[in-house]
Amino acid sequence: MHKVWRIAVRDYLAAVKTKGFIIGLAVVPVIMSGSVLAMILLKDQVDTRGKKIAVIDHTGIVAEAIVDAARERNEKEVYEENTGDKIKPEYIIEIVNMDQANPDQQKLELSDQVRRGDLHGFVEIFPEAIHPSQNWDETHIAYYAKNAALDDIRRWLISPINVRLRSERLARLGIAETDEEELFAWLSVEGRNLIERDTKTGDVQDAQKSEEWHAVVVPIIMLMLMFILILMGASPLLNAVMEEKLQRIAEVLLGSIQPFQLMLGKLIGGIMVTLTGASVYILAGVFAVMQLGIYQIVPMYIIPWFFIYLILAVFMLGSIFAALGSAASDVKDAQSMTFPAMIPVLIPMFILTPVLKEPLSDFSTWMSLVPLFTPMLMMVRMGTPQGIPMWQPWVGLVGVILFTILSVWASGRIFRVGILLQGSTPKLSRIIKWIIKG
Repeated sequence: MHKVWRIAVRDYLAAVKTKGFIIGLAVVPVIMSGSVLAMILLKDQVDTRGKKIAVIDHTGIVAEAIVDAARERNEKEVYEENTGDKIKPEYIIEIVNMDQANPDQQKLELSDQVRRGDLHGFVEIFPEAIHPSQNWDETHIAYYAKNAALDDIRRWLISPINVRLRSERLARLGIAETDEEELFAWLSVEGRNLIERDTKTGDVQDAQKSEEWHAVVVPIIMLMLMFILILMGASPLLNAVMEEKLQRIAEVLLGSIQPFQLMLGKLIGGIMVTLTGASVYILAGVFAVMQLGIYQIVPMYIIPWFFIYLILAVFMLGSIFAALGSAASDVKDAQSMTFPAMIPVLIPMFILTPVLKEPLSDFSTWMSLVPLFTPMLMMVRMGTPQGIPMWQPWVGLVGVILFTILSVWASGRIFRVGILLQGSTPKLSRIIKWIIKG
């Protein structure tokens, strides 16, 4: 055991004493949350050049409403109130008379203007829009632009067009315009947590408002942390073992230590690296939660579960990476085996959405009980506001322990043969033979 510990300490110090490890601790979370940070930092990076939009109005009543809405928007939203800086583009509306003789040619010419940059886009409002129930198939409003699907103007046009059409329909039904606001008042359905009784006083407590971000932030952070730390502690074993094999370092080490002991030492070193990173992230996260005063949304009881599942995940997946590294004969072999080895880590990322939406569904439950996926998916399910039955983490834990033992045993047999085998291309049939015959 002393030799195993020496190998583990050597690998641990070789990893954490580098500048790359320290930089990685800070940079990796930033990279993983880069899209969110980019959205925050670049939210003010808007093209403020004026957007000219042509309107073909077959109804004869909507175009002026669009002009009025654009004028009001340009007065209130385009310039920042305190500094006077231009923060949004103004919308310039041009009403185009419909060409009854050749409408297709007219729209072609407008499209050419968009291509040249003379127009940003144009909208066509068909006559059936006033009474859509009379011909639903022909009722539509078309917006033409270079990037119409993601264009903010397309979304902005929805409100002034529909407000004007609604007013026209009400007027034709003889309903006073003053009744419109209450008639079409739109009330949202507010999410709330379940009502509980105070265990100390016995009083019934008011239900707290349930925010969407409350429901996803903890599970996603748990998943991403597990993903990062597995990449940090387990996946490097593939290349590390392969390099020591090719450089004949492993042969020197095996002169005084058994192959399984060498693999075990490397696994323990990987776990030590992972726990170092996990401690930094968890302590920083707890500190941030306490400072922000949002500790009530974080179920602290899952932190011990997180460390238990993390250690088992690195042991289980790390043994697979180490075994594949011992089977590789060159860098090309290692690269070809990296993606298959990453599949157990990637699949939980792919099915995150259905698990978040229905953490108690049969699909979520059974997928989280598959040992290869249990560490990541069980953390996601435990982090949701509704939680899960407490028997499930225990059953999942038993499954992961048993599969980890099997994985380490099988990987040890592969490692014993592969680490000394040079120039042999790793094949699945050959690896299975190593597991069976040793």
